[in-house]
Amino acid sequence: MQVSNEVGAFERLFPDGYAPAACPSRTVLEHVTSKWGVLVLVALVDGTLRWSELRRRVQGVSEKMLAQTLQTLEADGLVLREAHPVIPPHVDYSLTSLGSDLVKRLLPLLEWILEHAEGITGHAS
Repeated sequence: MQVSNEVGAFERLFPDGYAPAACPSRTVLEHVTSKWGVLVLVALVDGTLRWSELRRRVQGVSEKMLAQTLQTLEADGLVLREAHPVIPPHVDYSLTSLGSDLVKRLLPLLEWILEHAEGITGHAS
């Protein structure tokens, strides 16, 4: 039996050999990979959008869930909310530099999912 001295991917991420339940990465992972979190982040990849534009791009999201998702992603420093002092209110949403860096990494995952979703679920998207 040959023993490898290479450290595996899991061990590189979690040197103690386990993914601790109290690790802050779990909270970030939950926010980023939530159903709406990924879609909102990717919707913002090409630039700034207003609320109604985001809602159109992310079909099926309720107003409540969009608001919660945007608040969470803003609190995490991934989305920037810019309110303009005009009537009626005008609010723009965009990715922060941290959010842009994250989306660059999410896009290959989303591309893979879109490529394989029909075969996995048996339903056309």
